[in-house]
Amino acid sequence: MHIFEGQARVPLKGWQQAAVAVGSALGALMNPARADLIAALGETTGKLAFQNLLDKMKRSHEGRISLQIILQERPRVISSAVGHAWDLPENTFGAAYAKFMGSRNFSPDDRPPVRFMDTEELAYVATRAREIHDFWHVLFNLPTNMIGESALKVVEFQQLYLPMCLLSTIGGSVRMKAKQRENFFKYYFPWAIRAGMSCTDIMSIYYEKHFDEDLELVRNRWGILLLLT
Repeated sequence: MHIFEGQARVPLKGWQQAAVAVGSALGALMNPARADLIAALGETTGKLAFQNLLDKMKRSHEGRISLQIILQERPRVISSAVGHAWDLPENTFGAAYAKFMGSRNFSPDDRPPVRFMDTEELAYVATRAREIHDFWHVLFNLPTNMIGESALKVVEFQQLYLPMCLLSTIGGSVRMKAKQRENFFKYYFPWAIRAGMSCTDIMSIYYEKHFDEDLELVRNRWGILLLLT
């Protein structure tokens, strides 16, 4: 069991929340590499979406079972919890995740903490969504370049309805070169719409318990639609 130690939350009044949201949006557009600004934007614009997401997961049968376990154990995607993925057989989901992280010199410990959620339960749901983002890259076989990130945000918006996902997609498409933008809207965008609608509830999966399973098997089980190139 990996206990979630809630970070210190920052209570915001309505105007303060709006100010943080606007400032984060402008800063993220100017410097997309600022993960802290993108995180703040996601939290300040997504409180209602996270609450609706939590309610939806509790209503569904599959989501209720999975969510009860996840909320009880509160697993964290941090090095001490997922390090065993590097030792799994090559065909497994866990090994694919380890290869994805290692090839990019990513660390699961690099995600900024959640600060602007009103309750610890919502803070954990937001943390969970942030930490399993890289699992989605692996499952949908999307790169971490601008096109890949923008496409994944479309999938996430289909599933989570977080305003930040829509804003990130718009911002990403604006920054693309003309040929990239053409390819994105011709191939990636329509695929992402279909992929987001066809897969299972991606927030209700206890991914770490499936690390030792074959990657293609879990993709099929969860209805993951890959982009055919």
